[in-house]
Amino acid sequence: MAFLSRVYLNPLRRQAQRMLRNPQLLHAAVLGGLSRQPVTERVLWRLETQNQHRLELLVLTRSTPSWEHLIEQAGWPSADEPQALVKPYQPLLDQVQRGRVFAFRLKANPVSSTKKPLAPSAAHLRRLAGTRPRGVRVAHRKLPDQIAWLTTRLRRAGCEVVTESVDDVEVPAVRVTDRHRLSFSKVGEDNGVRVVLESATFDGLLRIADPELAREALLSGIGAGKAYGFGLLTLAPPWAGRG
Repeated sequence: MAFLSRVYLNPLRRQAQRMLRNPQLLHAAVLGGLSRQPVTERVLWRLETQNQHRLELLVLTRSTPSWEHLIEQAGWPSADEPQALVKPYQPLLDQVQRGRVFAFRLKANPVSSTKKPLAPSAAHLRRLAGTRPRGVRVAHRKLPDQIAWLTTRLRRAGCEVVTESVDDVEVPAVRVTDRHRLSFSKVGEDNGVRVVLESATFDGLLRIADPELAREALLSGIGAGKAYGFGLLTLAPPWAGRG
């Protein structure tokens, strides 16, 4: 069984502001919503910040969560209306059938692994100098590269990006609504080393090609950085215009 939660956070609360600056704090709070500790299940989450007055936290879990602590710390604990909505995810998974078209949203960390980076950093060089070097992660920062990364990853996930005609040229029906670099220090570490991640939020249309692969991608996420709020693919009816 899987559950999708929507939790409302108050951006005026100090703890909510701290979570905005450091996703590691928010990840710890998300894991705190599960009773079985330590958490071994895959947990995906995404923070929606389009509304400056009310943040929306989406969380996908395999077990039933409880969000009272998060509402108490960073939400509206005394509000009249419910501040957390938890719904079974199976009805959505049942709709994932071959040929179905959905609107989607994906906040991703678009990176690829390579053993031959064009401009290797010092950390890359140290890793590649090992006796059995593994590939290093290289971020895609240009928009065309990010779109190409997305279409490749969705194809692996059993989905095809729907195309649209622009000046008689077929292009992916995808728009990138937010691109920025995320930089923060790990909690409890004051060594000057910061985590730096590229963030891109994709909105568009996709068509299901392989339902089994698509359901697995919905449950397991897409790409790297899942602990920092990346990888949760959400679907909606195409007329809704967003995932």
